[in-house]
Amino acid sequence: MIRVLIVEDEPLIADAHREYVGRMDDFEVVGVAGTGDEALRAVASAARSGQPVDLVLLDIGLPDTNGLEVAARLSARTPTPDIIAVTSNRDLEVVRTAVSRGVVLYLLKPFTFAGLRDKLDQYVAYRTALRDAETAGGQHDIDRAMAALRTTGSRTTTPKGISPDTLDRVVGCLREADAPRSAAEVGATVGVSRVTAWRYLERLADDGAVSRITEYGRAGRPRVRYELRR
Repeated sequence: MIRVLIVEDEPLIADAHREYVGRMDDFEVVGVAGTGDEALRAVASAARSGQPVDLVLLDIGLPDTNGLEVAARLSARTPTPDIIAVTSNRDLEVVRTAVSRGVVLYLLKPFTFAGLRDKLDQYVAYRTALRDAETAGGQHDIDRAMAALRTTGSRTTTPKGISPDTLDRVVGCLREADAPRSAAEVGATVGVSRVTAWRYLERLADDGAVSRITEYGRAGRPRVRYELRR
């Protein structure tokens, strides 16, 4: 099993990440840290126990320190965990810095289960290719391992026809809501049509990020409302 540490300071998002990883074969969540210091202590403790963390899902925007600094300190440890950066920051300079500090993959928030699944599948392919390269030791095997990190496969983080910016706003609307929202309410808040909001909400629901709540009235069709999974 690939042992995963989730580093995320928002409890609801951390719970969602835990649930997503739990759906994947060959992965298990061994801890959740809400700060950089907690993450470093958790990795050190796991290494001392003889069951080191293999993969860290690392939020870049942590309350106590920059996630990039945490990545650099994790990369200096032995054994060294691999890191997937999970962040809403789209600055290319941040991406370059993340790669230089040991981040193997970069996943933008908000994302669906399919988006995370795609990255974890890439990571499994990378580990498998590296293991083969240790045996064969050829340039081809090493190139194949590196190529696994740059192959999106059959799924993409943002599905066709889905705008990342609109997805951000839809998720933000649900996150700030104090109660489940209908597609019409989300559309009015986000500034898109009810049908467009419904399409995004249904996509999120299909991927498990959002729950559907069906309300049955006395007459007419039942109304469906949506809320972020808790």
